[in-house]
Amino acid sequence: MPEHAGTPWHRQEIEAIVADYLDMLMIELAGGAVVKAERNRALQALTGRSHGSIEYKHQNISAVMAEFGLPFIRGYKPAKNYQRALFETVDAHLCARGLHDRLASTASMGPAELVYQPVPALNSQPTRIDPDIHRIIRRYDPALRDARARELGEAGEELVFQAEQNWLSSNGRDDLAAKVRWVAKEDGDGAGYDILSFSRHGQERWLEVKTTNGPSSTPFWISENERRVAEENPDVFRLTRVFDFARSPAAFSLRPPLTDHVRLIPSQYRATF
Repeated sequence: MPEHAGTPWHRQEIEAIVADYLDMLMIELAGGAVVKAERNRALQALTGRSHGSIEYKHQNISAVMAEFGLPFIRGYKPAKNYQRALFETVDAHLCARGLHDRLASTASMGPAELVYQPVPALNSQPTRIDPDIHRIIRRYDPALRDARARELGEAGEELVFQAEQNWLSSNGRDDLAAKVRWVAKEDGDGAGYDILSFSRHGQERWLEVKTTNGPSSTPFWISENERRVAEENPDVFRLTRVFDFARSPAAFSLRPPLTDHVRLIPSQYRATF
């Protein structure tokens, strides 16, 4: 098949590369090894596209997965200038395989040592999304979906709970490690934070944990109570964002005011008579 340099990908080509991408992703998430070069050569023979064209389309698919707040293949950094046809095809394949919920809600327990990373930069000019693509994303709402995934949320809290105990013990503060409390589990959700921990010097730290299997850019849900507690207690409140949970959990920590780091968009209204 001749190379179609500079021409849009046909529907059959998109179907083939999306199916192959998801096959590779599931193998990777299961801990298996994928020889990407062999996969690329097979797609070259099937589509007539070049090695570089296929690699870039893989990056486009990663960007679509990131928009859904789902894991994507490591090594294929998201490239966002995808077409609507690609977004629709990825969505259709995820639905057909039942992967929207499966990839989002997997809550296998990771290691109790959590790697913290820098806070993502706040983009002053958000990317404009095609209205049709935006409607597809809204059907799933990654932030609301993760907030409703109770098993995933509890697993993330447990990870942070254990990581805090381990961190304090490794810093010679077994006394404080013994005082770390999983407040949300012991007392319920009303406190506005999930974990009561401490600095190595004994100062209280109130950790509100938000967990996703998606990348660090996945949006998350904050309740009005959590926002208020953060605003009124900036010295002790920290929002701990855990991401990539099902594969290799990492996190970053947001210190109030939260609006220095994220945009807070009102999304619910309380109706009264």
